[in-house]
Amino acid sequence: MSTKHEKILQYIESLPVGDKISVRQIAKEMQVSEGTAYRAIKEAENRRLVSSIERVGTIRIEKKKKENIEKLTFAEIVNIIDGQVLGGKSGLHKTLTKFVIGAMQLEDMMRYTDAGSLLIVGNRMKAHENALRAGAAVLITGGFDTTEDNKQLADSLDMPIISTSYDTFTVATMINRAIYDQLIKKDILFIEDIFIPMTETSVLRNDETIQHFHKLNERTTHGAFPVVTANNKLVGMVTVKDVIGKEEDEPIEKVMTKNPIAGSMKMSVASAGHRMIWEGIDLLPVVDDDNILQGVISRQDVLKALQLAQRQPHQGETIDDLVKNEMKVLGDENLIVEFKVTPQMTNQYGAISYGAFTTLLAEVGSFALKRRKRGDAIAENMTIYFIKPVQMESILTVKPRILDMSRKFVKMDFEVFSNQTLVGKAMMTFQLLER
Repeated sequence: MSTKHEKILQYIESLPVGDKISVRQIAKEMQVSEGTAYRAIKEAENRRLVSSIERVGTIRIEKKKKENIEKLTFAEIVNIIDGQVLGGKSGLHKTLTKFVIGAMQLEDMMRYTDAGSLLIVGNRMKAHENALRAGAAVLITGGFDTTEDNKQLADSLDMPIISTSYDTFTVATMINRAIYDQLIKKDILFIEDIFIPMTETSVLRNDETIQHFHKLNERTTHGAFPVVTANNKLVGMVTVKDVIGKEEDEPIEKVMTKNPIAGSMKMSVASAGHRMIWEGIDLLPVVDDDNILQGVISRQDVLKALQLAQRQPHQGETIDDLVKNEMKVLGDENLIVEFKVTPQMTNQYGAISYGAFTTLLAEVGSFALKRRKRGDAIAENMTIYFIKPVQMESILTVKPRILDMSRKFVKMDFEVFSNQTLVGKAMMTFQLLER
C-alpha cells in the first residue's frame, strides 16, 4: 500500500510535461496538508521531475535518462543564470540541444540557430524574432528587454525568451559549467543504478517465525533477509547467525536486528560500499523517505559496480581525474610516482592546494596496494605532519612505504620531494575492500 508521499509523487509524474503545479493545488487535489505537499514537491525536484523558478512557479519537466543527463531544460537555464522569463513560459520544460553565441552578422547567426537551440545575444530585436521563428529560445544578456511583439511571438510558439543581467561570456561559462557538472554526475553510480527491486527481493514479514526463515533460506540459499510489515515498512534484518539454536516457532521479531542500517536510492555506490564494509554487513536494504523497502544491494553488487566504473572513461573531469592524469609511475621494485602541479591544483597563493595534495597521496597509496595484489582500498584517515608550499609547475616525487598490513587494514607512510628537497610527509590508513 502506497504512502501519501508516494501517491503525490506518482501523481506529479503522471502530469503532462509543461504543467504548472503549486503546494496549494497539490494539497487540494490529493487531500493532504500543505506541509506534506511541499515535502513531496521538493522530493520531485530532487528527482528532476519538476523545476521551480522564481516569479514563474513550479513546472513539470521531462525526467531525463542517465545517458542524456548532460542536456538542460530551459527551466534549469533560468535558475543557473538567475534569469527573468519575458515570454514563452509554457515552453520552459523543453530541453535545449545546444547554445549559440550571437556575436556575428544576423544572416550568419541564423545559419547556426536551429530548432531546440538557445541563442545568447544582446539587445538585437530582429535576432530575437528570427531565432524564435526558427524554433529556438532566446537568452538576452546585459539585462536588456525585448519588444512586446517578440514576447507575444514567444508565447504563441511556446519558446522561452529570457533576460539576465550577466554578460554573454559569463552566461556561456555558467551554462558550460552546468553541462560539465552534469557529465560528472552521469559517471557517478548510485544505488538506484544497481539495486535489486522489491519485486525480486526475498523478504520476511514481522509476524512470521524462524521456520519461515529456514524455508526461505533453503529455497534461495541467501543468508540474510529484510524484515517488513504488511505495508512493506522496513523494521529489521535477520541473518543465519541470528537464528542459530533458536526454536522453529520463535517469532522473527524477537531475533531480528531492529532499526537496521539502510541506504537510499540517491546514495552513491561508493558510500554504500564503505558503509557496508565498515559495519560488516553483506546485504543493505534500500528504503524511501517513509522507510518503505524498495529493494536491496549486496556487497558483491557493490564491488562489481566499482570495478566496472574504474574501467569506464570519464566524460567530465573531477579533481581526482586531473590528479591521475599528472601522475607518472617510476621504479619497478620500489614504487615512486612523479607528479606535476598544474594551475587547477593550486590555492589563491599559487601553491598546491591541501585538497589536491591529499588526493595525490590517496591515489598513490591505492596504486601501491594494487601493485601488491591487495585489490581496492578506501582511505580511512590521513595525518599530514609536514608540508612546505609547493609552487605551480613544480615536479613532485612521491615515495610511499607500507609500514603495517593486516587482512583488513594497511598503514602507509609517504615522503614527497621537490628537486630532492623534502616538502611533505604524511601517514595514512587504508581499509581493504574484501569480497
